[in-house]
Amino acid sequence: MRPRPRHGSPTVARFLPTSLLLMSAVLSAACGEDAPPGSDPAKPAAFTATRVTTAQSLAAVPGFADQSGGGIFATATGEAVRLRLDGSKAALSAHPKNTAALGSVRATFRLGPHSALVETDRGLFLADQGWLIEPLWQEVLGTGIVATARTADGAAWIAHPTGLFQIQGGVLASLKLSGQPLTGITTMAAAPAEDGLAGLWFAREGKLNVVVASAPGVYQVRGTDAPLAGGETVRALAGLSAGTGTAGEAWVLTSTRVLRRNTDGWSTVPLPALPEQLLGAGRYLWARAGDRLFTYDADTKLWGSAEGLPSGAVTLLAADESGCAWLRVGEQALAISQTPAPRVTGMHQGMLVVDDGLVVQARLPPGTPPKSVHFQLEGQEVEATGPAFSMGGLEADGETLKAFSFTTLAPGGHTLSVVSRFEDGTEARRQMPFLYQPLATVPSWARDIRPIHEARCAKCHTPGGNGRALNTYELWKSNAQLINAAVRDVRMPADGPLDQQGIALIQRWVSSGALP
Repeated sequence: MRPRPRHGSPTVARFLPTSLLLMSAVLSAACGEDAPPGSDPAKPAAFTATRVTTAQSLAAVPGFADQSGGGIFATATGEAVRLRLDGSKAALSAHPKNTAALGSVRATFRLGPHSALVETDRGLFLADQGWLIEPLWQEVLGTGIVATARTADGAAWIAHPTGLFQIQGGVLASLKLSGQPLTGITTMAAAPAEDGLAGLWFAREGKLNVVVASAPGVYQVRGTDAPLAGGETVRALAGLSAGTGTAGEAWVLTSTRVLRRNTDGWSTVPLPALPEQLLGAGRYLWARAGDRLFTYDADTKLWGSAEGLPSGAVTLLAADESGCAWLRVGEQALAISQTPAPRVTGMHQGMLVVDDGLVVQARLPPGTPPKSVHFQLEGQEVEATGPAFSMGGLEADGETLKAFSFTTLAPGGHTLSVVSRFEDGTEARRQMPFLYQPLATVPSWARDIRPIHEARCAKCHTPGGNGRALNTYELWKSNAQLINAAVRDVRMPADGPLDQQGIALIQRWVSSGALP
């Protein structure tokens, strides 16, 4: 046993050099030659960015990047444009039932995995695949959106000059503090609160706060223990979502530094330069400092610095969960990533899976085709053949995509990986955490689905309404697969996503035979 030192005793003097030597050894091990390149944020590993260019001229305003590829952006001429994975233009039009003209697009914001909120000088519109649809709560909010976020409990949030609003259950509600709206929010992001609950972080009046649900539908606004110095202000927030067995993280860009909060607490991240922009999506963080771009992979815990970009002023437009960022460089628009990572359709990051089987496909970005594409789940690897790259393969007819069964999985968190392997021995990987939670009962239309239809769908999906008529059991059954995909991907209902239980009920109803 080491003797306990006394103040002023020689023992203390002998211990201090030893402690300093041990600390020096730890730092050398962490940042020395044996550490992987990029493990020190002050020395990010340079990488030649994989690039996809688009002929569209995009405005230097916030955009929406879809994790399955492409996204929705504002053009330099004030139009809304939908881009594919290869940068080509896809269909996007105002819905014929809209009562207001679109006007000039100012920005687009993320609402769900595949849905965006488009702000124009004449109001707000929801982007659903190829349509721009007026939400029923359109007139409640005017223009001037500050930020949007989607918390882990499934609620979508909008920070606006008139307050903080939540969309849940198709209802837009204002969150108030002591009876007053939360005005003055300057930045916002979803990340776990300091006690691990699903949280919404925001900066207001020079202070950092977090909203948490203390009970279903009941929210608290808390202060935080962020170590902000006197005069230090918050410029931007970013959130990283949870991985399998790994909690999410909150990132704070202040006037003097970058702060990170994870399960170990707060720490300062010593990047080579102070960023002006900070964006988080999935398990990836992007930071722009002047014309330099840094990225952080929370799964590998490695930093990178993008090289080989065109010359010109750089603006980060959007980022997605695959590790891709959309940029405007000078007058040129492009998407970049560290590797040509494959994308996934049929599932999204953090998805609640209740179906016994899903049609899951890999989508490859443009460029050199890989030698092979593989799905990995629970230690099992399945090779997927092109051009369909279906996880479940094909049915006996050789054409129909076959659903992959998840029934062998234990309920809980899992990670699906898609890996492209190239002739030169390199790999590009997409990792997708998800939750598998099969329902124990078989839902019926009359007991479980009809109440959802009447509460959330009937306002649009009736004869003569804005959408496809779905006012009977027969119509729901004949359109079951379309409905299932729309609610699973959080594209419908058009006035905001269902809660997780509603989504799970519809998925289980479809997968169990769409019973009356």
